[in-house]
Amino acid sequence: MAITSSGPDYRLEGFAPEDEIYEDSFAWVTLSDDQFVPLAAHHTGDDRHTFHLVYDRSTTWDVPGTAPYLTLHITRDQDARTFSFGYEHHPLVPLAQNWLLQGGCPPEGAVLTNADGPRPADALTTDLESLLRTNPGDRYTVLEHYNQPWDTWTLLHDAHPGSAEAPYRLFLDEVGPDRTTYTVRESAFPTREAARGWLSDTDLPLPHARTPSPAPVVSRAEAAVTRSPRTPARLAVPPNPVTTPRTATVEAARTGRGRS
Repeated sequence: MAITSSGPDYRLEGFAPEDEIYEDSFAWVTLSDDQFVPLAAHHTGDDRHTFHLVYDRSTTWDVPGTAPYLTLHITRDQDARTFSFGYEHHPLVPLAQNWLLQGGCPPEGAVLTNADGPRPADALTTDLESLLRTNPGDRYTVLEHYNQPWDTWTLLHDAHPGSAEAPYRLFLDEVGPDRTTYTVRESAFPTREAARGWLSDTDLPLPHARTPSPAPVVSRAEAAVTRSPRTPARLAVPPNPVTTPRTATVEAARTGRGRS
């Protein structure tokens, strides 16, 4: 059957899911799309692809620490009038933008269009977000994360040769007291257990990593991405383990997503 929705502009009028798995999964993923805050969207000129980045407010009622940023990539078969899609949740906006870019979204399509929300407090925050957004050489792999209303931590493995002695990188994202700016800081640990140890006792000194070089910006569109404001309301467990990027087939039978 054709898909209709009151949520983001999926552009699926007249299209049906490619199979029953996509139909069930799309219904599940978009079940609470009235709670989606649109942050970025792009539709290709040939109408074959649509990309969305949203802030999913329904995660407020999900498992504590759930990643609130949701990305969608819809692919349409214009001849068969069917569609398929992939999606993923992310703890940080730059990681969500990287997912869009890796899926073929142009840089200008990943620029946040919501003008509200806190902005980067300093150049280091912008540089670190650029590294996560571009992920040069696929150096970073997300291992686990935990989102809270005003701060988030994300543990990654850094495959860069220069990080061999301390490849476990903890990125701390914190909103300032006035709620108008935020900072991102990177710390380095020799083992995953050492990073978890610091998280269990944050009174310990934080082993800061060296300040990174800014990721190269090659176009105005990419520069605009680095200047984009944050989502307006950072509502957002034991840490949430990271799953592999998903197509709809993986989640066909999953139910019970937290919601009011």
